[in-house]
Amino acid sequence: MRKIYRVVLSAEEREELRALVSKGKSAARKQTHARVLLLCDESNGKRRADMEVASTLSVGRSTVERVRRRFVEEGLESALNPRKQLRFRRKALDGEAEARLLAVACGKPPEGRARWTLRLLAERLVELEVVESVGMETVRQTLKKTTSSRG
Repeated sequence: MRKIYRVVLSAEEREELRALVSKGKSAARKQTHARVLLLCDESNGKRRADMEVASTLSVGRSTVERVRRRFVEEGLESALNPRKQLRFRRKALDGEAEARLLAVACGKPPEGRARWTLRLLAERLVELEVVESVGMETVRQTLKKTTSSRG
């Protein structure tokens, strides 16, 4: 199969990668990606198959392909370093909902119960229409942030 993303390192890049690998002071992932780039380098006229590089370094073929693609498209630093996570998760409970949860948890437990359970607290928040839905783990983490006691 013909390679679309060909790695051709300059002398400075090759020297930088060799220094990075020989020192061994950086993260394992970064060193592995540096080794991938060194083995995929075509500037000396020698071509290696992705499977050969992958088996030599004990990584997946897709890792080799991904490192090559990122090097060609985004440059050396991008190929070596992990990307920043762009995911942003909205909090299930905002400050007002947390306050309501604490008020319920510090209040009297339901009839026939000695104390509040996480499931009961989650169900009560939905009953009170504080939130549309909430999991027991969210309730647990919220209560753990405070010094409250459920009974």
